[in-house]
Amino acid sequence: MPASVPLPAAPSGWPLHDPGVRGFASDNYSGVHPEVLAALAAANGGHQVAYGEDDYTARLQEAVKGLFGEAAEAYPVFNGTGANVVSLQSLLPRWGAVVCATTAHINVDENGAPERVGGIKLLAVPAPDGKLTAELIDREAWGWGDEHRAQPLAVSITQTTELGTLYSVEEIRAITEHAHARGMSVHMDGARLANAAAALGVPVREFTAGAGVDILSFGGTKNGMLFGECVVALNPEAARGLTYLRKMDMQLASKMRFVSAQFLALLEDGLWLRSAAHANAMAARLRSAVESLDGVELTQPTESNGVFAILPEGVADRVREKFRFYDWDASRREVRWMCSFDTTPEDVDRFAEALRAELGR
Repeated sequence: MPASVPLPAAPSGWPLHDPGVRGFASDNYSGVHPEVLAALAAANGGHQVAYGEDDYTARLQEAVKGLFGEAAEAYPVFNGTGANVVSLQSLLPRWGAVVCATTAHINVDENGAPERVGGIKLLAVPAPDGKLTAELIDREAWGWGDEHRAQPLAVSITQTTELGTLYSVEEIRAITEHAHARGMSVHMDGARLANAAAALGVPVREFTAGAGVDILSFGGTKNGMLFGECVVALNPEAARGLTYLRKMDMQLASKMRFVSAQFLALLEDGLWLRSAAHANAMAARLRSAVESLDGVELTQPTESNGVFAILPEGVADRVREKFRFYDWDASRREVRWMCSFDTTPEDVDRFAEALRAELGR
């Protein structure tokens, strides 16, 4: 349905940036997928009941059940940090703690929000490839009944990981079985869940609800949405109070239809998988283009849409004059290159040529 009010013309002199410029810093840098923008415009006409009692959020519930199973319940939120905090709070009592990898987003990139806002103790363990195992979990999964220790009652894993690596279905199932046997629930940070689904080539239910995950932070912003993520309770018996926690944590959108409409645009015709598969393919192309260059040391397998490498002194800063990207571990000159749904083969080839030229100086 078209918007009832025509969209106005852009302000004079817009856009303020060069739309032809793309880099490899983050999949958050990309714009909004045109099909998602069209869905937002189509959802814009007239009035809809606020706070999630709208037609789009109702339909999103149906779509989420189709993806993850009839028990699944969707709670759209504003952002990934909010999704993670709300999810973990729903799993844990006030005295609970969550075991995670030291590289986990909740541990490194959320300014202590799980601990400051959520009141949740993080028990972080080193995982060189970003992936937890039963053995790594057990480094911090102990001390139950000890009143002097925050109780390890949940595990948080990231799919795909912050290092671009990928859990197999079997690896996730091994973690959930191990955790559940110890009375612990399992949260999955799925900021790049679509990239994992595209890489694994199996229905997303197989490595989430079907593998025993209790609650999921389902990412959309990194895959072509304007804003918004979704908490998905896969096991509602394990996740408690989400209705209240979402509001308490300032993650309840009054005009929720605009979050839900974006997810519907991604999910209903497979756009989420097509976009993620393209980003993954561009990362594979980038790896292939740079792995044989003298001076480039790749540090992680490229299993999704990220490439990690160590470069010689000064090279990264010179290349950044043309293409933006981030240091991952500056102490050892490790950088991260991320591809997005709108990264083109030409972008990759130009970047690889710029890197080749700087390495040859």
